[in-house]
Amino acid sequence: MSREAYEAAEAARLSPRAALSSASRGREHPTRVDPYRTDFQRDRDRILHCKAFRRLSHKTQVFLAPEGDHYRTRLTHTLEVSQIARSIARALCLNEDLAEAVALGHDLGHTPFGHIGESALNDALKVAKRHHPKAPYPFRHNLQSLRIVESLEYEGKGLNLTWEVRDGIRCHTGKKRASTLEGQIVAISDRVAYVNHDIDDAIRGGILTEDDLPGGPCGVLGRTMNERITTMVTSLVQTTAASPTVTMDPVVHKAMMDLRSFLFDNVYLSPNAKAEEPKAYGVVRTLFEHYLANPDDLPIDERPLAEEDLARAVTDYVSGMTDRFAIRTYERLKIPSRWRV
Repeated sequence: MSREAYEAAEAARLSPRAALSSASRGREHPTRVDPYRTDFQRDRDRILHCKAFRRLSHKTQVFLAPEGDHYRTRLTHTLEVSQIARSIARALCLNEDLAEAVALGHDLGHTPFGHIGESALNDALKVAKRHHPKAPYPFRHNLQSLRIVESLEYEGKGLNLTWEVRDGIRCHTGKKRASTLEGQIVAISDRVAYVNHDIDDAIRGGILTEDDLPGGPCGVLGRTMNERITTMVTSLVQTTAASPTVTMDPVVHKAMMDLRSFLFDNVYLSPNAKAEEPKAYGVVRTLFEHYLANPDDLPIDERPLAEEDLARAVTDYVSGMTDRFAIRTYERLKIPSRWRV
């Protein structure tokens, strides 16, 4: 099927509320149209093939350096968000390709070691800003994701994505709502995914058992991961169908948020999950401070053109590291070779 035929099929099949690829607000830099793929399909493919997407396979979701093959990484989380978002978009006759592209790009800007890495980078940037006014403080992973697709990938040229995909990436977290329903779907799908798969990982890691889960939220959502996801997705589809924005039934939404609060108290802030966090924090902060003080140690292609951009360049480099690359770099810079295992 040609691109024109696919765009015509979109216009005939999708809801009037859907973001049509033929009506996109376009790209920052004009480019030739593809004979077979719509603009949103091209965006999805560009993200899938970029380096930052590949690095997600070695970035932590919740558990640092887990022993086992079945714990989530930032990549598997991204794929689960994409699947949930596509299911919701399909049921509402919205643009699945746009939802998928936003979902695949939403977490590209995460630091190594999950949110503890982000905390370490923020603390380091707060200090650095005293002497480096252009330091990007506070660091926000959604804005870093946007920076990656706009400025860092393809040797600084960026991926040149459509406005709708970039808007969805920017607004997947925080107070600002995405302009498209597809972008809003990704924001809530992100939460649906992590609330459920973090329970699964916590049970696998021995932090929780099924019996530990709170009865109230589970009475509404279900006792198994499949039941809970089905309840949330069904609620999102049914409630959004009659709403101008993406929303969930209040009872189901409260149950989801209560379950999220339970996870913060019993998983995210638990001694088991946090045992290695001080070390991970130290690695990220030490790397940032080292490169800020020793810019010549940065790879040549990562060095800034101007001194005032140094903190930005160091932030880009350190935040883009995978967990294992950050550890190896820390060892190389800070641990004498004769001491390394």
